[in-house]
Amino acid sequence: MSHPAAWLMKSEPDVFSFDQLRKRRKEPWSGVRNFQARNYMRDEMKVGDVVLFYHSSCAEPGVQGLGKVASKPYPDPTQHEVGGEYFEPRATKEKPVWWLVDIAWSEDFARPVTLPAIKAEEGLSDLLILRPGNRLSITPVSAAHLRILRRLGGASNVRELAQRRGDGIFRRTSNVPVGATVVIYLTSNIKYVF
Repeated sequence: MSHPAAWLMKSEPDVFSFDQLRKRRKEPWSGVRNFQARNYMRDEMKVGDVVLFYHSSCAEPGVQGLGKVASKPYPDPTQHEVGGEYFEPRATKEKPVWWLVDIAWSEDFARPVTLPAIKAEEGLSDLLILRPGNRLSITPVSAAHLRILRRLGGASNVRELAQRRGDGIFRRTSNVPVGATVVIYLTSNIKYVF
């Protein structure tokens, strides 16, 4: 498998929300107790990888904004907290069982990309979180899926991504004065304002 373009990471907002990440700027992604999710953090994530921060188990689940992987993996200290919710009796300092990475805030979306919006978008039909039975809190995201999710969320550099992708929907012109507001309507009824 090639390296994913991004990681979708789920958090229950009453436990740890995207707003809290924005305020703290960086946070250890502790308490993960699924081996596949742990392996993604320990073995595959790289510093600088894009993170799609997803609120789960709430009234309106969905992607709230962007973060990034801000550290190399290291042992999750909560596994050693006797009596704590995430205590792991098999873990020792020499042989930890659970690993984590730090996540840093990057960017708010203009609007959350809700689960119904994700399900309605044809280009996201094979996104891992939509697969029946998938309950992983961390899943890899392809470059194509990342572009769609950023567009749906109104990410600030959608224009830059489109230019780099070469789809030609954004063209430089001398007819628009510097500082002018430009509104672009696409055939899918999505509007970009710059």
